[in-house]
Amino acid sequence: MTKRFLKEHHINYEEKNINSDPDAITYLKSLGFKSVPVVFPKDENPIVGFRPEQLKGLVK
Repeated sequence: MTKRFLKEHHINYEEKNINSDPDAITYLKSLGFKSVPVVFPKDENPIVGFRPEQLKGLVK
């Protein structure tokens, strides 16, 4: 749902798939995250899970 939201609102993103990129899961775990998706907006706190209200703040 997060990915669809980003696409529908024309928000650029880079996807890191934990199923095909073991370094991605290691990185997320090192930061203390235990679930996905995690969105790292520039100059803002990460958004964990599908949080439409927070994602709306990324729409320009």
